[in-house]
Amino acid sequence: MKHQDHTHEKVHKHEHEHEELSTSCCGQHGDIVDKKIQLNKIPEGYASTILTINEMDCPVEEQLIRQKFDKMPEIHEMQFNLIQRQLYLVYKGDLVNIIAVIQSLGMNAIPQGTQAPAPKNMTKRYWLLGISGALAVIAELISLLGDSTWVVSLLAIIAIVLCGHETYVKGWIAIKNKKLNINALMSVAVTGAILIGEFPEAAMVMVLFTISEVLEARSLDRARNAIEGLLSLAPDESLVEENGSFVLKATDDIALDSIIRVMPGERFALDGEIIKGSSSIDESPITGESLPIDKTVGDKVYAGSINQEGEIEFRTTTTSENSTLRKIARTIEQAQGNKSDTERFIDRFSAIYTPIVFVFAVLVAVISPMFGFTWLDSIYNALVILIIACPCALVISTPVAIVSGLTTAARQGILIKGGSYLEVASHLKGLAFDKTGTITEGKPQVVESFLFSDDANVPSWAMSLAARSDHPISKAIVTFYQAQNMATANVENFEAILGHGTKGMMNDEQYYLGNAKLMIANNIDLTKADEALVAFKDRAHSVLMLANEQELLALFVLEDGVKATSVRALELLKERGLQLVMLSGDRQQTVDQVAATVKLTTARGDQLPEDKMAFVDEFQAKSGQIGMIGDGINDAPALAKADIGFAMGSIGSDTAIETADVAIMDDDLMKLPNFLNIADQTMSIIRYNIIFSIAIKAIFLVLAITGHAYMWMAVLADVGTSILVVLNALRLLKIKEIV
Repeated sequence: MKHQDHTHEKVHKHEHEHEELSTSCCGQHGDIVDKKIQLNKIPEGYASTILTINEMDCPVEEQLIRQKFDKMPEIHEMQFNLIQRQLYLVYKGDLVNIIAVIQSLGMNAIPQGTQAPAPKNMTKRYWLLGISGALAVIAELISLLGDSTWVVSLLAIIAIVLCGHETYVKGWIAIKNKKLNINALMSVAVTGAILIGEFPEAAMVMVLFTISEVLEARSLDRARNAIEGLLSLAPDESLVEENGSFVLKATDDIALDSIIRVMPGERFALDGEIIKGSSSIDESPITGESLPIDKTVGDKVYAGSINQEGEIEFRTTTTSENSTLRKIARTIEQAQGNKSDTERFIDRFSAIYTPIVFVFAVLVAVISPMFGFTWLDSIYNALVILIIACPCALVISTPVAIVSGLTTAARQGILIKGGSYLEVASHLKGLAFDKTGTITEGKPQVVESFLFSDDANVPSWAMSLAARSDHPISKAIVTFYQAQNMATANVENFEAILGHGTKGMMNDEQYYLGNAKLMIANNIDLTKADEALVAFKDRAHSVLMLANEQELLALFVLEDGVKATSVRALELLKERGLQLVMLSGDRQQTVDQVAATVKLTTARGDQLPEDKMAFVDEFQAKSGQIGMIGDGINDAPALAKADIGFAMGSIGSDTAIETADVAIMDDDLMKLPNFLNIADQTMSIIRYNIIFSIAIKAIFLVLAITGHAYMWMAVLADVGTSILVVLNALRLLKIKEIV
C-alpha cells in the first residue's frame, strides 16, 4: 500500500506552497492575483441567486428571458447555463416579481435553496402521447386507403390537441414576444399543414415531434445526472457521536468538529482528520489515484473516499456544502459558463440562423410557383423548411460535449475550470514544468549537514527559521531535527524572500536561511562551503545555508527523488510533439541531473519567479501557446501568464480548486497526458457534431426546395439530430485513463 501524507496550507490566491529545493523557504505569501480570473463583485443593495428553469433548454428560451430582463433596471447581471437549465442572477428588489416575469413566458423558476416541486407525473403524458400516436397512425392509414373524409380530419385534430397543447402554448408565448423557438416553428408548421388539408401528416408531425422532445430530454438528463452522480458518492447519513453514543444523522445536518465513525467498506460523508484508528483509504473518486493510501491518526480524509479496512473515527473539518466533493461538482457546474471560442461562435450563429431560415421559407412559398410548383406544394415545402429552422441540435452539441469532458476529467482527479481550456489544450505547443513536487516527489530529505560554528545553538536557529515556513525544504530541516527534541527560539521580524529563502531576528541578531543567492546578496563569505560540497558534485542535490550577518554557520544537503510516473508521463507528452522544458530555482547542476533522469533535453536552473514568467512570455511570442505546471508560490506568476496553468496536488485546498485553470487533485504527472487526451476527444466530438448538424440542415434545405422532403422526415432529421449529437457527446463519459 502507498502511504501519502497530504499537508496543504491555504494561500491568498493560489495554493503554491512548494518550490525548488534551493530557492526559498517561504512561509509568508504575498497576494498573487491570477489575471485570468475576474470575479464580479455584487454591487451594494443587490443580491444574487441561482434559478432553476426546467423549461429552458434552448437558446431561444434564453433569448426570451434576456429580452425581458434587459428592460428591467433591477437586473444587474445574468449568466445562463442551458445544460443545467440554470440562471445566475444579480438583482435588487423582490425576487417574486422577477419569477413572475419568467412565468409569463411559460416557464417556472425555482430559486436556489427552495424546495423544488415534485416532478411531473409523466405517466399521463405518456398515455396521451400513446393515444395521439395511435390516432395519427389510424388517420394516416385511412388516408392511404383513399378515404379522406371528415373522420381523417377529426382523428388528426384530436391527436394534435392531445399531444401538442403544450407546444402551441409555448409557441404562442414565443410569437407574442417576437421570438421564434422550436415550439413556435412547429406550431406554425402544423397549423399550415392543416390549412392546406394535410391533416394526417400534421398529426404525425406533432406526434413525432413530441416523442423526439421526450427522448431528447432524457438524453440531456444523462449529461446533467453525470455531475449529480459525483455528489452521490458521499452517503446521505453517517454515524455521528452525540452524548457519548453514535447515532445516524443526515449528512446535511452534520456540524463542523463533529466526530463520525466510518466502518470498513463505507464512504466518508465529509472532509476531516482522523482521530482514532487506521486504514487503507481509496481516494480514487476524488484524485483518480487507483492505489489505496494508508492513513492513520492526524491524516486528512475527504468526502467520497472509501474506507477499505479498519474502523475509523474522524473529526469533520467541513460541512456538506463545503466538502471537497461538493466543491468539485460546483466547479464543474461553474466551468460551463466559461465558454470556448467554438461555443461563442455557435451562440452568435444561432442568433441569426432561425430568422434567416424563416425569411427564406417565406420566400420559397412566394417564389416557388414561378418555377412550376403549385401554391400548395410551395407552401408545403416552406413548412418543411420551417421545421429545420431551429438550431437546437447545433447549439446543444457543444455544451453537452464540454460538460461530459469536464465530468470525465473530474472522475480522473482533474478539475478543469472551463470549456475554454479544453479548446486551448488542443493548441498547446509546449509545457513548462516546475521541478520540486512536480517532476520530483517534493519530499526532500537532509542527507548531510555541516556545522561551521562551535555554538551549540546553531541547529536550534536553523530549526526555528525552518519551522516558520511551509516550504518542503523547511519541513525537511524540521523533520531532521525533530527526533532530537530540539528547542526552538523566538523569531521576530520573520520575512520570506521569494526565490532566495527566509530571514528573521533571534536574540537581537539577524539570521538568514536560504540558498547561495541569499547569502551573496547579504555579503556572506561562502568559502567554508566549498570543501563540503565536493563530495556531492556528481549527485542531484540541493543546498540550504544558515548564516548570521558575520559568517556562514551551517550547510544542509538535501536530495529529492523523481516520481515513479514522471518518466512515463513526459514520454507520452513528447510523443504528442510538445516542447518540454524544466524551469527550476535549483542550481543548474542539480537540474541537469534530474533532466537526464527523466530524459528532458531542455532544463533551466537558477530561475527566479520573474525568470519563469519571462520564459513563458518568450515562448508565447516565438512558438505559440504554452501550459505551466507547478505547485510552488514561485510558480504563480508563470502559472498566471501561461495559456493554461496547472496546479499540482490540489486536494484539500480551497484556493487551488477555486483559482487554478486546471487543478490536478493529486501529485501524479500522468494526469497531464490524460487531460490532453480528454481535451482532444472532446474537441473531436464537438467538430463532428457541428459538421453533422450543419450537414443535415443543408441536406434537408435542398430537399425541401426541390420538393423531395416531407414534414415528418424533417422532424426526425431535426430533433433526431439533436438526440444523436447528445448521445455522441455522452461517449466522452466513458474515456479511460492512459496507463
